[in-house]
This record gives sequence, C-alpha cells and structure tokens, in this order.
Amino acid sequence: MNASPVTTSSDARREFIAGARDTIPMMVGAAPFGVIFGTLVTASPLALWHGQLMSLAVFAGSAQFIGIGLIAGNASFAVIWATTFVVNLRHVLYSATLAPYVARLPVRWRWALSGLLTDEVFAVAYAHYQKRAPGEIGPHYFFGSGLAMYLNWQAWTLIGLLFGAAFPGLKSLGLDFAMVATFIAIIVPQLVAVRFVAAALASGVLAFAWQGWPYKLGLLAAVLVGVVIGMLVTVAEAKHRLKERTQ
Repeated sequence: MNASPVTTSSDARREFIAGARDTIPMMVGAAPFGVIFGTLVTASPLALWHGQLMSLAVFAGSAQFIGIGLIAGNASFAVIWATTFVVNLRHVLYSATLAPYVARLPVRWRWALSGLLTDEVFAVAYAHYQKRAPGEIGPHYFFGSGLAMYLNWQAWTLIGLLFGAAFPGLKSLGLDFAMVATFIAIIVPQLVAVRFVAAALASGVLAFAWQGWPYKLGLLAAVLVGVVIGMLVTVAEAKHRLKERTQ
C-alpha cells in the first residue's frame, strides 16, 4: 500500500513555504514570458478570457506559445493538438526521473503534483529530492513550488491580457529573452546524466536544423526525437545496472 512519509503540520507548512521560496527565481524568469503570452492573445483571434482559460487549464508556457501561433496561422485542430502534445512529452522524462521520489505517495497527491509539473518546478523539486533517499521527503515542498509557479503564471498572464492591448509594443521589447535565459538556467544544471545530455543535444541540433519547417513542425519533430533518445538511453542504463547486479 502506498503511504506518504509521516510529517507534522508544522513540517508540512515549512516544506511548503520552502518550496515556494526556492521557486522565486524561476517565477521572476517566467514573468516576462507570461506577459508576452497575454499580449500575444490580444493580437490573436482568441477572446481575452480564452487566454486566461488556457493558462488555467493548460499551464504549459511553451505549448501555449506554440498553440497561439498555430491558431493565428489557421492551423488545423489536429496539427495544434499533435504539436502541443509532442512538445509536452518531455514531461515523460521528468516523470520518470521523479518517480522514485513520489511513488509512495497516495494517488491523490500524485495527480495533484502531476498537474503542477513544469520545467521550472521540476528543476526546483528534483534538486530538493536529491538531498534525501527516495521516499524520505513528502509532497509539500513539491506542492509549494508548483502552486507558487501556477499562481505566478496566472497573474502575469492576466497582466499581459490587461495591458497588452494598451501597450502593443510590449512583445517587441526583447522580453522574450527571459524565456531563453530561464530555460538555460533550468537545463544546464540538469546535464549531469547521459540521458539528459543525449536528449538535449539531439533536440537542440535538430530544432536548429529543422527550423524552416512549416507550422513549427521542425520543433515538433526535434522534441519527439529528443524524448525518444532520452527514453532509450534511460532504458539502456537501467538494463545495464540490472545486469551488473545479477552478475
């Protein structure tokens, strides 16, 4: 039977606050990203409330940006769905990495945490989990990080929606560089395992090589290849460890 680690209410509160606090740098990096997204919605065929609803329900910045671009380009529903689906497949690698640390949690916690998992939250939560053996840390740090990022994203999306129409030049101020800087800060510290390096190199090189494809399909294909390579390397490493233990 799955059971979460025993913690007192004060421990849970302390962990929750620590998770939110440690996510503040990521929240700052995501702020311009959210403003730009809201601004782009004001120039798209979508109503303003559609943009906020997308942030509330999807909560995936890269998928939302790609989705809004495809919608503005009159792409079909199938292309929009497939593209955003594959872009978010990187969460399979995140989930596989975090699985040993959350496997003992009740199902309700695993569902809640999966809904709050983003690139930034993964980076913060994984760094925290690595400090202890799997199963020794409860869900509250992860939850604090995820909820803080979720509320942060909603707030900056709303600001972009409200001020995007009044200041249409926002998207041309170079604020989108914050997105690049944030992803660099997330990715580089994670390149400590062969599977991460392999996935990053494959997807990065192919995304550059295929950037001329229509509807951002080059990015779609590059992400898919990166995810597949990362998963294959992960399986190969697991088989190798199993073989070593049985010898």
